[in-house]
Amino acid sequence: MKQNLTDIKKALKKELDKERFEHTLGVMYTAAALAMAHGANLDQAMLAGLLHDCAKCIPTEEKFALCKKHQITLTEMEQKNPSLIHAKLGAFLAKKKYGVRDEAVLHAILVHTTGEPGMGLLDKIIYLADYMEPNRDKASDLDEVRPLCFKDLDEALRMVLRDTLTYLKENDKEIDPLSVETYEYYKKLKEA
Repeated sequence: MKQNLTDIKKALKKELDKERFEHTLGVMYTAAALAMAHGANLDQAMLAGLLHDCAKCIPTEEKFALCKKHQITLTEMEQKNPSLIHAKLGAFLAKKKYGVRDEAVLHAILVHTTGEPGMGLLDKIIYLADYMEPNRDKASDLDEVRPLCFKDLDEALRMVLRDTLTYLKENDKEIDPLSVETYEYYKKLKEA
């Protein structure tokens, strides 16, 4: 696994811009720390963290063309908001370009932007690592979220989703319905 991570890092360093590459390494190492804290598979967490944004720096028109070529179905929201496409396209590229066969890793990449109700342990780790890795400093409640992620992933997810939805509403940005469903799921979980 170490050799594979090294090879993928080298390839990504050429494909991602400098800031995105630094973010990617931050997510990989944060995911590793969360995996150790919660008894998740360390190799899966590092691989998913490393590849979660592998399609992020592809130009928008090329993202659309790749999705069309490979018959990757886009939702109406993804068509209107192309920044969301990198999750689906990233899961595809992780499998086809980087040889990832682990379905849990591919799924964590797939849901790292919107989340989904009932996420698995690896899904939660990648979603939260993406939000709170050390290079992130603008998200609200980071001082509270970071330690909470090591104690209660579900509560951290609820908090991050709430803050994300609030930010999107306050800035008149479109909200993917799946993010709302995910928030409602974790809100109900807390209330139960």
